[in-house]
Amino acid sequence: MSLRPLPEIRADASIQNARWEIRPDALERFVPHAADAGDPETITIYDQIGMDSWTGEGVTAKRIAGALRSIGERDIRVNINSPGGDFFEGVTIYNLLREHKAKVTVRVLGVAASAASVIAMAGDVIEIAMGSHIMVHNAWAVVMGNRHDLEQAMGALESFDESMAEIYAARTGIDRKKITNLMDAETWINADAAVSGGWADRKINEPEKPEGIEAKQTRTLAVAEAAFARAGMSRSERRALLKELTGSTPRAASDDAMPGAGELAAALARLQSTIAKGN
Repeated sequence: MSLRPLPEIRADASIQNARWEIRPDALERFVPHAADAGDPETITIYDQIGMDSWTGEGVTAKRIAGALRSIGERDIRVNINSPGGDFFEGVTIYNLLREHKAKVTVRVLGVAASAASVIAMAGDVIEIAMGSHIMVHNAWAVVMGNRHDLEQAMGALESFDESMAEIYAARTGIDRKKITNLMDAETWINADAAVSGGWADRKINEPEKPEGIEAKQTRTLAVAEAAFARAGMSRSERRALLKELTGSTPRAASDDAMPGAGELAAALARLQSTIAKGN
């Protein structure tokens, strides 16, 4: 077990006709990281939680379990920069880290939102970089079906919220009712507030690296995707539209796939004009 007595999260119930979506505001704050140098005792969570069926990207419990097996019973570091994603994958990753038999140090290096904030709570020590945020909210899903399906989904989501509130309260020492209020309000917690409020143990300061052209383009694509999400577009629709406009998808790694800054700006300007005419 982990060095800190943390509660297990149970998420046995399933929601039919549902998909887990990333909140648009979390996407807006998420700036992808380059991969870390090969440190065998560091696990990186630098993407959405769960596999995106359209892009094939995302952090899965299967990948984390494999990394833990490879590391063995040694102290580990878990670097997180993620907008969240699939609740079930997040819970499974949390439990895997919680059950690790050595010290777990979690480092929030950008955003640990939604399901990623649950994963962060598995740390025996939680560090947060200056300018980083933890975001907590109620479980967020898109559900289709009749009234019975929706009633079943509501009951399951309520159970998930209670599980998250339990772990947040246990890790921070904050009253359960106050935790519930923070989740209801969809609260963003900066580095200073995280340390003073018990969400993190200490703050770390990392010098910011100059943002290159590719990083700026990736940030622009992420902001555009967030705008599409607020407009009600599904993830697959958002990615298809971005690919059609720019020849790439968010977090694309190939320089050949990335448009030039002028091409990207022109494509987004055309999109904005098209949307304006449609309204």
